[in-house]
Amino acid sequence: MNAITAGQMKKVDKAAMDEFGIPSLILMENAGRAAADIAYKMLIDKKGKVICICGKGNNGGDGFVCARHLINKGINILVFLTCSRDRLKGDAKINFSILEKIKVPIYELTKKDDFTDLKNEIINSQLVVDAIFGIGITGKIKEPYSEIIETINKNKNETLALDIPSGLDATDGVPLGKCIKANRTATFAAPKTGLVTKEGPEFCGEVIVVDIAIPKQLLGRKTKDTRDKRK
Repeated sequence: MNAITAGQMKKVDKAAMDEFGIPSLILMENAGRAAADIAYKMLIDKKGKVICICGKGNNGGDGFVCARHLINKGINILVFLTCSRDRLKGDAKINFSILEKIKVPIYELTKKDDFTDLKNEIINSQLVVDAIFGIGITGKIKEPYSEIIETINKNKNETLALDIPSGLDATDGVPLGKCIKANRTATFAAPKTGLVTKEGPEFCGEVIVVDIAIPKQLLGRKTKDTRDKRK
């Protein structure tokens, strides 16, 4: 499968929703469920703890779905949110609400002390799921996100990035300052050019392309590149 840019992926997503009537919530569900399957296989000890770190956008929503499916598999999960919960919107907010209803431990990274808790939990975890930023991130990574990414990278255990390692330009393959260094990357629908370009391969580890039910004819369609501003 040919790699596509972030802008092309945005157009594919939109066409799947507008032309084929596939709700964005279904695409997120499929992405998170497939990521959970990969995460589960990465766990040597199925009783080990998994830390899922989620941002406020759709990538964070993928992480919420991933966490829910891992819980259904009997995995011990902690979810860390990189913002206050009142900043969540759309599909991400819906999936966050589901986690709340099933009483998943969720911690907001809004105070300095919260980072100490995050560091301690990461040290005692077996796997970290990176769902902070998706393919739409542009500009240099700022605090507190750079500190979160640095904390994850210091972890000697496994890291799974969802769609793209947070902090990597999905089109150009250039780290935007701090960048997650993943063992594996579960990229959705099609590989992104940033995973195979310039420094991308140094940060993504093994790339696994997962099917999220986008029609194949859309992935083969020639689309003009535009930057995806979604985070």
